[in-house]
Amino acid sequence: MYESYYGLDSKPFQLTPDPAFFFASKWHKRAMSYLQYGLSQAEGFIVITGDIGTGKTTIANSLLADIQDDIVAAQIVTPKLTPDELVKMVAAKFELDTAGKSKADILDELETFLFTLSQRGQRALLLVDEAQNLPLETIEELRMLSNFQQKGKPLLQSFLLGQEELQPILRAPNMEQFRQRIVASCHLAPLTQEETRAYIEYRMQHAGWNGDALFADAAFERIYQFTRGVPRKINTLMDRILLFGFLEELEVLTEEAVNAVIDEVREEMFVPDKPSVADEAEEIEVSVPEGTHKPAKKLLTPNGNEIQDAEYYKAMLSELVDALDDAISHKIKLTQYIDKLLKKKYRTYVRLKSDEDQ
Repeated sequence: MYESYYGLDSKPFQLTPDPAFFFASKWHKRAMSYLQYGLSQAEGFIVITGDIGTGKTTIANSLLADIQDDIVAAQIVTPKLTPDELVKMVAAKFELDTAGKSKADILDELETFLFTLSQRGQRALLLVDEAQNLPLETIEELRMLSNFQQKGKPLLQSFLLGQEELQPILRAPNMEQFRQRIVASCHLAPLTQEETRAYIEYRMQHAGWNGDALFADAAFERIYQFTRGVPRKINTLMDRILLFGFLEELEVLTEEAVNAVIDEVREEMFVPDKPSVADEAEEIEVSVPEGTHKPAKKLLTPNGNEIQDAEYYKAMLSELVDALDDAISHKIKLTQYIDKLLKKKYRTYVRLKSDEDQ
């Protein structure tokens, strides 16, 4: 609707992931490098995590678009699959007939298929999207599938893409064997303010925008504040901003125009009018005695509470996860000890009972 008004050839901010619009931020470049490195290694697992809307699927689609001729790829988006369901889905994605067949039969056919690829000088690649939905036993099934080998060379390689919840799953004590097969991992962070502007301009130019001054500087800043640099949120908001500009016949999209759209979105999505605590945070200078090291600016909420930076919270979360791992490990050891003690007491009871009967 607004494309012709702004001289565009296509919609620049579709929600459907499109490899043609792939924007390589710092973290997206790193993730893509890990995926390409993993392909070159032809073994092990590559794990890419990131919050909702940070572009994991777009990266996967971009990889598939440039895939090598000697790689046969399949992609699955996982609900909560059981191990048997996973095997069936993987086989089906590689176009094997699974109707009415047992798991053992499907595994035999899958192994034959992989060997056939290898004999043709090809190999199989499996991309598992939304991998955080997989139960532990299903992830373990993925590891078992990687055991298909010929002359010590794996016949199937898997890439796992998932939300941040995937990380503690893989850190579980009973996932040690899987972790040992991870050759690289990366977490996608949201875009910075500068990257957000570059992302918008890149997609606009890719859609045919000639680079005329369409956006005010303050508009970019407000877009970043509202979306927090999450690509999917940027796409949703930008699509509405361009539609608003078309309907209002705006030649320049200002901060006021962006705010008008944000207000509409808040009403439609039932987002509270009151900004979040983080949105209301203000920057203050910390006064220190002269001659001493001056710390960086701190963020304070209106209540005077200090907001730590992201690294603080990441470190704290990591410590909590490690502590949980230790607790689980101790619980397992305690359970094993109790089980051993009970077995010992049972054997003693059986022996005494036997002596008594005699």
